[in-house]
Amino acid sequence: MQNETIQSVLTIEGQKKITMTGVDSVDAFSETEIKLTVNGKRVSISGAQLKVLAFSKGSGNFSASGEVTSVKYGGAKGKALQRLFK
Repeated sequence: MQNETIQSVLTIEGQKKITMTGVDSVDAFSETEIKLTVNGKRVSISGAQLKVLAFSKGSGNFSASGEVTSVKYGGAKGKALQRLFK
């Protein structure tokens, strides 16, 4: 079986609504930050009054509302910890 990377699309509408496809999981969320895993990579959404509106694990569709101030893409989930303990 080949490693398939599912395409992910990120849309931010007027800094008030964010939608994303290809999301594997919602790892944590608060009013100021939402942490997602997308294709094995960490995505962090920062802002104010953030609220998860919907997430479907089956389809990978995710949506949230609030004041979006930044979106950061990180490395592979857990990779930093693996390097610390080598």
